[in-house]
Amino acid sequence: MMLKVIAESIRQAFSQLTASKLRSFLSLLGITIGIWCVITVLSAVDSLEHSIVTSFEELGNDVVYVSKEPWMEDRRANRWKYKRRPNTGYSDYKALAKKVKSGSQISYGAFVGLRSLEYQSFNVSNSVVLGTTYDYVKMFNLVLDQGRYFSPVEFQNGSNQIVIGFKIAEALFPSGIDPIGKKVKLLGRKMQVIGVLEKEGTDLLNPLNFDEVVIMPYTTASNFINTKRSRGGLLNVKAKDGVSLEELKGEITNVMRAHRRLAPKEKDNFALNTISVFTNMLKTLFSSISWMGIIIAGFSILVGGFGVANIMFVSVKERTNIIGVKKALGAKSSVILTEFLIESVILCLLGGAIGLGLVYLLAQVATNVFEIEFFVSLKNVIIGLGTSVIIGVIAGFLPAVQASNMDPVEAIRA
Repeated sequence: MMLKVIAESIRQAFSQLTASKLRSFLSLLGITIGIWCVITVLSAVDSLEHSIVTSFEELGNDVVYVSKEPWMEDRRANRWKYKRRPNTGYSDYKALAKKVKSGSQISYGAFVGLRSLEYQSFNVSNSVVLGTTYDYVKMFNLVLDQGRYFSPVEFQNGSNQIVIGFKIAEALFPSGIDPIGKKVKLLGRKMQVIGVLEKEGTDLLNPLNFDEVVIMPYTTASNFINTKRSRGGLLNVKAKDGVSLEELKGEITNVMRAHRRLAPKEKDNFALNTISVFTNMLKTLFSSISWMGIIIAGFSILVGGFGVANIMFVSVKERTNIIGVKKALGAKSSVILTEFLIESVILCLLGGAIGLGLVYLLAQVATNVFEIEFFVSLKNVIIGLGTSVIIGVIAGFLPAVQASNMDPVEAIRA
């Protein structure tokens, strides 16, 4: 019986919507704008958070970064404290590579500088040149689009060979020219290109975009930089499967203290950092932004809800005679109440669905324009439709109660 009432209520709701198109449009408009605002805010925050956190996570959730100072402390306030510390160097890498047993991979990368590359009449300036150890590519999950990576022998001997980023390859070698095996001029020498990295694209807040990077063996790079006066490089240790970061940190600390000959009472003159300090901070930040956005966008939904309630009161007034006839024929108050609640919910669901459709279209446009993936998650779709249902029930409750409490005789006279 109840299913029959619901089905009839749905049919009647759509009939009322099509019978008064302008009124229905104005009601839908308020809910559509409200849901559009809320889901746009939530989807934008989710998309940006996903892009930024993914950018950081590509640097390794299971990697410990050994550096001169902690990432999250105020550098200006502790400037002199950390200035006295030695830079992280290649000798630290060798000590860790030899003695750390809980690390699956250990790599070191030194910044050579921003340099120009030349091939025939083509030139690329301000390319980031890095001198790295053998495990560097594995550490950051870099994939080759063409060619190959260095062999251990080439690393050890310091060969004049390089692996270049995708954008550098595009600029130096136009369509039709195979970059593999070609020799380019870099740092005053002829360097042979043996590999091209796969295109990475745009990543928010990624400290290093490998599309514009040149990688060479550290032994080769040491011919161009003063390793003793260098500001230090990036020393990373990746944990083995099943090894916690805290366990890995403990072993690194012991090895570093022994290598640097620190007395038991001396404090560490190095810092161990992990990407989690950034990702946790960002998740907290975006959570706060989401709530602020919901509160602001909630006012739009509130306005839309008042609009629906007003339209439902008008609908009850127009159908007073029909309500009286139904009750005179034996329709229960609960049936009348259900009819108007369902009509209000359907009205809001339609507005919510249109709002979600607009958000989806906006996400596609933003993805193409900004080259960052904007998406509408299933969670946000459920939130949008669920909010529409709740607003429909709240906005339609009082008009539905008014209709269900009508006296049939008085309603027919009206």
